[in-house]
Formats: sequence, C-alpha cells, structure tokens
Amino acid sequence: MTEQLSLDIPEGVGEQVFDADEEVFLLYSTLQSSSPSAPGDPFRGLGHVDSKTDTLIVKIELTAPLSSKSGSTTTSGSAKESARKHHKKATSKNATRPDISLEVELWQDKTALRSRKGDTGSVLWKASVDFAQTILQELYFGNTSDRPNLLDPERLKASHVLELGAGTGLLSILLSPFVKHYTATDIEALIPLIRKNISSNTNDPVHANLPSSIKTAAHQHPSHISTQALDWLDLHALASPTLRTKYISAVSPEPVDLLLIVDCIYNPSLLPALVSTIDTLAIPERTVALVIVELRAEDVIREFLTLWLALDSWVIRRREGFLKGPYAVWTGVKTR
Repeated sequence: MTEQLSLDIPEGVGEQVFDADEEVFLLYSTLQSSSPSAPGDPFRGLGHVDSKTDTLIVKIELTAPLSSKSGSTTTSGSAKESARKHHKKATSKNATRPDISLEVELWQDKTALRSRKGDTGSVLWKASVDFAQTILQELYFGNTSDRPNLLDPERLKASHVLELGAGTGLLSILLSPFVKHYTATDIEALIPLIRKNISSNTNDPVHANLPSSIKTAAHQHPSHISTQALDWLDLHALASPTLRTKYISAVSPEPVDLLLIVDCIYNPSLLPALVSTIDTLAIPERTVALVIVELRAEDVIREFLTLWLALDSWVIRRREGFLKGPYAVWTGVKTR
C-alpha cells in the first residue's frame, strides 16, 4: 500500500464555508471597504501583468526579518525578549535587512490571447505573482505573523503538487524546489509554452539563495517537474468513472497531495468542468485543494462556490490574511 502523506488543514484553521451567497457577500463587502476610490482600486480589470509583450522579467523580492546571527526567527517564550533586544540593537546601528531577489524570464504568447478562443493562460496574471510573493516569503523565512502557515514546508518536501491552469508555468518554476514532484497542467496548446519557460529557467539558478535546510533532494534534478495536458472539459465529458480514472492516471500516475488552482475562476462555462476536475483528482483525506481567485464578477464566484459546496463530501475553509488585494483564498479537503 502506498504511504499517504496528509496535508490536511487542522480543524478550526480558517472559517468553514457553508453558503455561497453568504461567502460572496462577506468577500465583496470587505473588498468594497478597502479604500475603493483610492488609486490602488482593488477592481483592476482582468488582471494581466502585461499582455502586450513577448517576454517578461518577473522579480520576486523577499525580505528577511531581523534576527540574530544564528539565523533564528523563533519568537516564543524568552526568545521574544531576545528578538526585541536584537532588533533595538540592530536598528541603532542602522543595520540593513538581507534581501533575496528571485528573477524569472517568462515567454508569453500574446497573439494566442487574442486569436485562440478561450485561451487566457498564454500570458501571466497578477494573481500568480502575488501568490508566489506571499508563499515564498513564508517558505524562505518562516511565518512571522500570528496566523498559521498556509502550507507546511516539511510536508511539502515529500508532496506531489499538481497545478491546474498553469499558464506560463511561473509557479512551477518558483515552487518546485520545495516539493517532491510538481506537475504543471493546462490545455494541450499551452504545454509547449510551459515547457519552454521551465527549460529556459532550469539552468539559471532562480533559487540560488535557497537555504540547504529547506532545499529538497528533488531540487537537484529538474526532471521532477512534469508538464501534462489536462483539459477540464474533456475530463468532465467522460461519463464513466472508469474512463475518468484512466484519464487521470495518464496525467498523474502518482497521487496528488496538493491541488493548486490559482486564478482559474473567470469563465462561467468552464466552472462545472473545473469543479468536476478538482473532485476527480482529489483523494479523500489526503489531497488538499488550494484555490486562489481574484475577485471580479460576483456571479462567477458565487456559481463556483455553489457547485463546489454541492459536493457534500468536501470541507471548504476561507483562509484570511494571506494575500493583500482583491483575492479570496480557500482550502478544501475531500472527506470521502
């Protein structure tokens, strides 16, 4: 029997979602109250980074918290007082924080965005950059806030992550060093673009400053990143459970521990297929689905949640305080 690695969200971490209307009201009320008329208006259109260029340089700036020379960032018990003293001492000497800058060059297909119907993944979206910034800050330097970790770094080391709608492949490049295996999936037409971006960033040490304590053995072997075509509509159209299992086995021979869905909720016609794909890929009591969505049309968010909640075998929780901006973050675990 294959050993299962559970990434289950602890009971009580995150508010459980029961009703789509209530969740949408809460999310958009909070969004409206966050300075809606300011220059940084949370409603910012579709959310492309730059859809008019063939290549992008994506920079992720990470800031290390002030800590002792030993590198400890522990803030419990007497260590809190020690950290406060060190902070005061360092500040008095005008100490600077050691920053880490990660840089990825990405190819886009701006022509396909306009000419290929339904293709939105051929350009980079802001949600992927913002999520990468937040999760890498946590993975590199630990959680310095009072909230629980979004993901457990130790469990990630032994986990298989499968991303739906990987688009340009940015997250596979940035997150793969932290996991056992990373599978980036999207429609067949986008697989060459994802592979090109992964290949062009393999030899360039994007994570040159990755501490050895959190670097996985798989990081030394780029082959631990897979790219696979996965069309939600094709999978959803398969009425037979046997055919669905066969389809999924071809895409992902090994079980999925973390199912990553970043900004894939935008087209109402795709929502039934997306929810069906999430449900088919998830292994009860093992797979955690992590959904990050930019809050655009309320009716689309409502429909997605309605469809997901209709699968009564799922426990869905809202995770607040992780991403700044017009986002919602949910984790879901299939119970049976």
